[in-house]
Amino acid sequence: MLKSKLKEAAICFKAGRVTAPFPLGPEPNPPGDWFRGKIKVEVEKCIGCGGCANVCPARLIEINDSETARTLEYFLKRCTYCGRCAEVCPESAIKMSTEYQTATNDNNDLYIRTELYMGTCGRCGRCFKPKSALDKMMVTGFRSKDEAGQSGK
Repeated sequence: MLKSKLKEAAICFKAGRVTAPFPLGPEPNPPGDWFRGKIKVEVEKCIGCGGCANVCPARLIEINDSETARTLEYFLKRCTYCGRCAEVCPESAIKMSTEYQTATNDNNDLYIRTELYMGTCGRCGRCFKPKSALDKMMVTGFRSKDEAGQSGK
């Protein structure tokens, strides 16, 4: 019996290292951009359409509307990393990062809250994201871009 155990130990030592040094060193990310990790949201690009919340199978995205704002809450502890939200986003505001090690003691690390100030259509009542403040300034009562360029001469 002792002889068989020694033989088994010799086979194991001969194989060399078969595991990664993960706890003691960083694990490299897999190559390629097909990898789906933790989602990243670019709030500046988001138009608040809610397509991401409609296709999410884990229902981690919640949308709440008030009179002037739309709040999108992402509860990432429920995320299955399927990538459907990133695929359906028309403005590419949601991206899949390569960060896949999301273990944490703080739930706030896995929570994203975005607030979009929305306008409502006077005819149908639907919400829409207004133009930026600079775009609004060029519409009524202000000089056009051509006039602004000529007056500086």
